[in-house]
Amino acid sequence: MELNRRTVIAGAAAAGVAATTALGGTAHASSGRGKPVKSLFGRLADGTKVHSWSLENGGTRMKVLSYGGIVQSLEIPDRRGRYTNVSLGFDTLEEYVASSPYFGALIGRYGNRIDKGRFTLDGTAYQLSVNDGENSLHGGSQGFDKRVWDVEPFTRGSDVGLYLYHTSVDGEMGYPGTLRTKVTYTLTRNGDWRVDYEATTDKATVVNLTSHVYWNLAGEGSGSIYDHELSIAASRYTPVDSGLIPTGELARVAATPFDFRRAKPIGRDIRTAHQQVLYGQGFDHNWVLDKGITSRPEQVALLRDPSSGRTLRIATNEPGLQFYSGNFLDGTLVGTGGRVYRQGDGLCLETQHFPDSPNQPSFPSTVLRPGQTYRTTTVHSFGA
Repeated sequence: MELNRRTVIAGAAAAGVAATTALGGTAHASSGRGKPVKSLFGRLADGTKVHSWSLENGGTRMKVLSYGGIVQSLEIPDRRGRYTNVSLGFDTLEEYVASSPYFGALIGRYGNRIDKGRFTLDGTAYQLSVNDGENSLHGGSQGFDKRVWDVEPFTRGSDVGLYLYHTSVDGEMGYPGTLRTKVTYTLTRNGDWRVDYEATTDKATVVNLTSHVYWNLAGEGSGSIYDHELSIAASRYTPVDSGLIPTGELARVAATPFDFRRAKPIGRDIRTAHQQVLYGQGFDHNWVLDKGITSRPEQVALLRDPSSGRTLRIATNEPGLQFYSGNFLDGTLVGTGGRVYRQGDGLCLETQHFPDSPNQPSFPSTVLRPGQTYRTTTVHSFGA
């Protein structure tokens, strides 16, 4: 099935080289719409241009880079109408290329970890790029977060947004099949940020796309997210081994630090001696959403910052949610606000299929075959 109005750009400029330069919530009121505005953000070492796109609609403002499909900033008002950027990121392309821990990026071909970077599909063994100890993480060393995407802006009714296209050739990072991907970022009249993922392949492969925005609803660079209150509509999660690879068990969250069925501060149980918390140095696990796979996005999580009143609701049709509490931020990175990012200064809520699904027959399948179209949707709704 055709994914775009024109042919997806095959072999979009390779990046990864050094650069040269229970849940509730209340949506805020709608406001004016602005057409997407394009500007030059920088150039990669091979001369490839990277552009920034500014969008505004329904009281939400965001900037998106063609490099990695990165959300560089996302501004929303607090309870008093004061705007701030609630997404962690960098000021320069050089920083994103050199040292980004996936700030704001599109993730593919496979979000999360695959054990030892190996899997077998239809009797053929595949070895992927290994970039997280002995495992493959977020598509390998040159995943979708390090590619320059082809971007087209649109206005459609009361919505504005961007179409992002990328073609990943057969064998790239070890994955089989040429994968043609289209991701649509939409800002709605209510200020929601909707992400629609689509992909097709010419050979059986595995796919698990997601977004890796680091959120801090008090404002980027404002400090810890441990007082943010989070609820997740999940009665089970997938425990991991010391390498953060799922064991295959679907464990109950009841009577553990992983029980977010009722909203609680993130910091309440993050320093417990529970073995899973120790493995992740905090929370870095996949929650098994009670709703399972659905035909339409359903609300699965609510994040609230008591200090500003800002809220973020997550709705998806995916079966899993990776909650990562920013455990590996170590004070070596300086963000857009000029402040260093320390452990717990941002968190990720990555909608997904489960980690290591290609090696876990009991997990929902991530196999995509020729003639099929991969489709998932996640909606981020902001309030105060």
